[in-house]
Amino acid sequence: MSLIKDIALAPSGEMKIKWVERNMPVLRGIGEDFAKTRPFEGLKVALSVHLEAKTAYLCRVMEMGGAEMFVTGSNPLSTQDDVAAALASRGMQVFARYGCTMEEYESCLCSVLEAGPNIIIDDGGDLVHLMHTKYTGLIPKVIGGCEETTTGIHRLRAMAKAGTLRFPMVMVNDADCKHMFDNRYGTGQSVWDGIMRTTNLIVAGKVVVVSGYGWCGKGVSLRAKGLGAKVIVTETDPVRALEAVMDGFQVMPMAEAARQGDMFITVTGCSGVITAEHFEHMKDGAILTNAGHFDVEVDMAGLNALAVEKYEARHNIQGYVLPNGKTLFVIAEGRLVNLAAGDGHPAEIMDMSFAIQALSAEYLAKHQAELVPGVISVPRELDEAVARRKLRAMGVSIDSLSAEQEDYLGL
Repeated sequence: MSLIKDIALAPSGEMKIKWVERNMPVLRGIGEDFAKTRPFEGLKVALSVHLEAKTAYLCRVMEMGGAEMFVTGSNPLSTQDDVAAALASRGMQVFARYGCTMEEYESCLCSVLEAGPNIIIDDGGDLVHLMHTKYTGLIPKVIGGCEETTTGIHRLRAMAKAGTLRFPMVMVNDADCKHMFDNRYGTGQSVWDGIMRTTNLIVAGKVVVVSGYGWCGKGVSLRAKGLGAKVIVTETDPVRALEAVMDGFQVMPMAEAARQGDMFITVTGCSGVITAEHFEHMKDGAILTNAGHFDVEVDMAGLNALAVEKYEARHNIQGYVLPNGKTLFVIAEGRLVNLAAGDGHPAEIMDMSFAIQALSAEYLAKHQAELVPGVISVPRELDEAVARRKLRAMGVSIDSLSAEQEDYLGL
């Protein structure tokens, strides 16, 4: 029995899903293949990914392949209720609602796991964590799973190193067709979509501080520069910091950047990036946002404790008045800004990311007898297959190596 806000919202969600289906040709082609081969026949799939239109279409593609889907979101503020209703209206088991409490959020996660899934599609690692702590009795049913994002992979690698990961997990985020495009171009555009839509403020001429210069941070910085901002990068990794310098950005510690920034975007995957020691030195009116998976990068507990007054400044923007009289503004409670305050990555980008997800799940189903617990990479042939499909969809042709060239390269 699904748990959603209102089934009457389904027509609006259906319209969104139809739009992304039109703009996700790679995933659409995989769905057509799945309908013929039925690789998930008889299998249950538990999915926890930000529940908006692109994710919904992935769910339908998996269903076309024979999967019985049990679906929830991966963030209390990223679920789109009309999209959840559209899936539920066609009989899919959906447990997700926008703005739910953390207790309700965990209850939804538990609901999809209690189905006894054979394959887990996770985004951030919450499903896998719960399976290993609360539902260990169901682990023998699990063939394996796929992890969508950097934060989840960090958690999985820690489990694998400790010897506690009890089934194979495919590191989808590390596939080239995922992180090189999703993390860089997808995050880069969607973060600014969310910020500009929510604030209705100009970016040009402002000082933008980007914390973290991984693939996501590169994309956010590049788009900020393109919008006319002066960009400052903060980093802890010396190689990434050097790369940011050579890409033309200022690099400095957060203690210095805090005094200069008009807008702050954290995208590190770590906790405590902007804390109480920084808040008091920020400009009056500074805007704080987070583009990392969990709401731990901006110290919201510290900001709440420090503030003498809090108020809603605009929908999805909270104002915090500090003892020194300055006001700081936080978008979407410090949660993932591109989804909690926007529609997430563009459909054409998620076309590749979710194509990798679908093919990785198929790989698990086909090779379950030979896989062992641990983290495994996306097979290179899947990466290349998605890239070739995407190029064909874009009308782009490329060269191929001759037999002589392959021999020369030792292939």
